[in-house]
This record gives sequence, C-alpha cells and structure tokens, in this order.
Amino acid sequence: MGSCQDVVPIPGRRFGHDQDMETGGRPDFGMCAAADVHYRSTGGARAAAVLAADAAFAHVLAERTAVLPQALPYRPGQFYLRELPPLRAVLDDLSGLGLLVVDGYADLDPDGRPGLGAHAYAEFGIPVIGVAKSRYRTATHAVPVLRGSSARPLFVTSAGMPRADAADLVRRMTGRHRLPDALRRADTLARAGPPVAP
Repeated sequence: MGSCQDVVPIPGRRFGHDQDMETGGRPDFGMCAAADVHYRSTGGARAAAVLAADAAFAHVLAERTAVLPQALPYRPGQFYLRELPPLRAVLDDLSGLGLLVVDGYADLDPDGRPGLGAHAYAEFGIPVIGVAKSRYRTATHAVPVLRGSSARPLFVTSAGMPRADAADLVRRMTGRHRLPDALRRADTLARAGPPVAP
C-alpha cells in the first residue's frame, strides 16, 4: 500500500499552559510522538503524529500526517493489524524517537495479552504508552488516571516501561483537559488532515 506524508514543523510551539514542566528526574526519551489513526469514509486511513522534545509534550517540534489509500478491515481481537500500517507510515524515517503514545491499550489483560501498544513496541522497539478513553472489560490492570476537572478516568497501560511510570507521565502531559493536548491534536489531524496553506 502506498502512502503520502505531510510534515509541518512547529518552531517554538507549545501546547496549553504547562509550558515550563520540569522532568523531575524522569528519563529523557529524546523525541516523543503521540499518534492516532482515523478511517476515512471514502476508504483508507489517515494517521497523524505530534512530535515533541519532551515526554510532557510541552515543546512540540512538528506534526505529521500520512494517508493510506487502503486499510484492512476491522477484525475483533486483531485491531493492531489495522492500526500498525498507518502508524508505520506516519512514523517512517524518524530517527531519535524514544517514546510513542497511542490511543488504545498496550495490553488487554493482566497476563499481558498484547494490544496495539504491545505490537507497536515490538514493531518500533521503543516504550509505548496506551491511553484509552473507555474501560476494556479484561484490562483490569490498567491504571485509571484523572486529568483536568473530568471525573472520568483515562485507562493507562504500557509496553517497555512500568505502568505506574506511564500513568505518571500521562498525568503530567500538557493540557487542562481529560485527554492530553498532544493526543487531542493527533486526533484532530487524523480526522481533518493538516491545515491547507492560504
């Protein structure tokens, strides 16, 4: 499947109001990506990634989108087969990537049944944090994280790093809303694509 990709550098752009977050002794992952995939009504998929210099996504470096003209059909229990090709396309040719944050689960139960995040960890060889907006019935190990003024938690899992550390990073990600700003932006870009230049 072919793909086309847009990269938009964002010099000096910072999301939200948490612009001066300290690492607080947390590991430096290098470049971090928050990614999402949207399946277009006309067929195919658009993936988007927000790239940042820090795990809080306070210092955004660039936004990328990639369009695949065809996407695999949804198969229950094998969601990763559909999501990985668009993720590969949008993260293609990146060097120095040290952390990936995805919308979904890293693993699906306490025994480690792999979800999208675990498959992405195997694919890219970097830690992956799964941030899910709804509870998956068998993912009783997911760490609930409250953000902003929302009473509804996010459900955090991880591959390649401890869940507690992943949950702490999600808690500290830039943004005042339930969903971190970088994941909100990736969702918007995946749905609408990059802004059209005037």
